[in-house]
Amino acid sequence: MAPIQFRALLIVSAVLRVVLILYGEWQDAHMEVRYTDIDYIVFSDAASLMASGKSPFQRSTYRYSPLLAFLLLPNSILHRSWGKFIFSAADLLVGLFIRIILKLRGVPEKLSMISVIVWLFNPFTFTIGTRGNCEPIVCALVLWVFICLMNGRVLQAAFWYGLVVHFRIYPIIYALPILVILDPHVFRPGQKPRLQYWNRWQDSPQSSSVTRLTQLLCPWFLLKSALTRERILFSFISAAVFFLFTGLFYHLYGWDFLYEALLYHLTRTDPRHNFSIYFYHIYLQYHRKLSILEKLVSFLPQLVVQVVLVFSFAKDLPFCCLVQTVAFVAFNKVMTAQYFVWFFCLLPLVLAWSNMKLKWKGLSCIALWVGGQLHWLFWGYMLEFKGQNVFLQLWMASIIFLAANTYVLVSLIRDHRFSPVFAQLETTSKDSKKLK
Repeated sequence: MAPIQFRALLIVSAVLRVVLILYGEWQDAHMEVRYTDIDYIVFSDAASLMASGKSPFQRSTYRYSPLLAFLLLPNSILHRSWGKFIFSAADLLVGLFIRIILKLRGVPEKLSMISVIVWLFNPFTFTIGTRGNCEPIVCALVLWVFICLMNGRVLQAAFWYGLVVHFRIYPIIYALPILVILDPHVFRPGQKPRLQYWNRWQDSPQSSSVTRLTQLLCPWFLLKSALTRERILFSFISAAVFFLFTGLFYHLYGWDFLYEALLYHLTRTDPRHNFSIYFYHIYLQYHRKLSILEKLVSFLPQLVVQVVLVFSFAKDLPFCCLVQTVAFVAFNKVMTAQYFVWFFCLLPLVLAWSNMKLKWKGLSCIALWVGGQLHWLFWGYMLEFKGQNVFLQLWMASIIFLAANTYVLVSLIRDHRFSPVFAQLETTSKDSKKLK
């Protein structure tokens, strides 16, 4: 009965997305405000250039891997909405992968279905793909890496991880927690890792993070424990895949590709449409290159928070990646609405381990996060459409939104039941000698 219910959910959500794509075509043709995301027009133009044998980077503001333009080649052959169907299909695939991951972890059917619904019927997520945003592809690839790891397919996980980092650079932040979980006590040659199943009352101690931090003070222990077969293979293959695609496209499109698709995102500064608290400083200094000190001021908070989160929660991989992503987006120099989908795809993976009640704590998190965003959008509207000088008000709105994101992040951590994905395999006498 349960698989039929899931198929029904998938069919209904697929029909919803098809209807929205068709409606978007009508709105674009008859209304002043377009339904289609401006980025989708950029993707389509880049694909058209590629189809005619030119560089996709001749289209200004195209700052993605040429793989994306390649996927959208049928836009200029079959129909301009081809890409929207591809992105929406990836959106549905995310729902399927969420269900697979939760089933592998033994989550009860009811909780699993609720978690899938949180993704499939979230207004923010089902409009992302239908408006023509490519983020669902990235989300699907990230979840597929998790599935490969949970099934012990480290080499496959490495390949797809290298590909997704090439496609969209931000998943590089997941490298450290992935390497942490590739523990020799969990992953062994010829053995499938043993998963730790869902338990309503499970709450593993998190004090192990202190132990790991202490162990870092011993360089010999760090070297011996870090250089395991699985970690070396994962690092080598994922790096090889990343550099293979990067080298290929550098050969085809030269510096334009390297700068626009990769380096630009490391130095990106947006003075408009940016929820970040740094936007006002960026706006005031837009025609002057930021100093090293200014870059460090914005980078250090991100780095410190990321390291603390990894060493606290790495064993609970989906939760670790969720809080990493929320923190990364909240403290980034650039924060746009499409970034929010990065953590929306991870949220359903951890709901079954949350003690947070929808009433009132859950509602307060939703209200503060949505309210903070709407408050920012109001001042953004006054600036962009009314031409009013409200930069200070917009900056204050960014600070309030950061506070809302921080509240949500802290609430997620406080109400989460820490649950490592993998259980340690039993150590034989032969294994213990190898590990010494």
